Amino acid sequence: MYCEFYGFKERPFNITSDPSFFFSSKNHKEALAHLLYGVSQRKGIIVLTGEIGTGKTTVCRFLLNQLGKNIKTAFILNPHTSETQIMESIIRDFGIPFKQNSKPDMLQKLNTFLLKESQAGNNVLLIIDEAQNLTPGILEQLRLLSNLETEKDKLLQVILVGQPELNEKLNLFNLRQLRQRIMVRYHIGMLEAEEVKDYINHRIQIGRPQKNIEFLDQAIKLIVDFSKGTPRLINMLCDRALLAGFVAEKNQINAEIINKCIEEFQNY
Repeated sequence: MYCEFYGFKERPFNITSDPSFFFSSKNHKEALAHLLYGVSQRKGIIVLTGEIGTGKTTVCRFLLNQLGKNIKTAFILNPHTSETQIMESIIRDFGIPFKQNSKPDMLQKLNTFLLKESQAGNNVLLIIDEAQNLTPGILEQLRLLSNLETEKDKLLQVILVGQPELNEKLNLFNLRQLRQRIMVRYHIGMLEAEEVKDYINHRIQIGRPQKNIEFLDQAIKLIVDFSKGTPRLINMLCDRALLAGFVAEKNQINAEIINKCIEEFQNY
């Protein structure tokens, strides 16, 4: 609806993890740098945490676009599963042919794949999102996978991505061996208040509108107060605000529009 009114080529405030909308805030830039360092230096296990809606998945998808062809990747999004099922997911996402084999058979296939890629000069990266939902048994299984190595390098890099509860789980006594193998950690914080306006304008520009759209300063302040700098909440509020702007036929989004949108959210 509002896309046609403003002339957007695509909706600028979708809550999907679209890497083309990646915003290089201080925190997100540092998160990306930590991941790139960990992968390029083959540090084994890397942990990325952040509150809900802070853009962890977007950072990971953007990371995938930055990696060279010599890095083979698998991205597991829904790890609510058993130890055997997650092994199947890993095997399948790496494109390794298999039938319904036992876990030892799958491990052998994975090891063969990793050795072959290493001999070809390639690095292999596994990213698991929502890792706070993994059981201690699966986390221990991932530690064992990360132990696969040659004399010089790890054969498999693992990035665990999750909410802060992931750190609580990793602090369990029976996961102390895994904890000792975590070589890189980063926690993504919220956008700083002065970054929110740039974030909004960045997403509007990526959406390529045909009209000049402006979020006025008082509107920005209300968005900061409501969202506390959480990108997903900013997207939800700005999406609703553009709809309200379309209804009012306004190119400037003012405090009145934002207040009405906040009231709608609070009445849900």
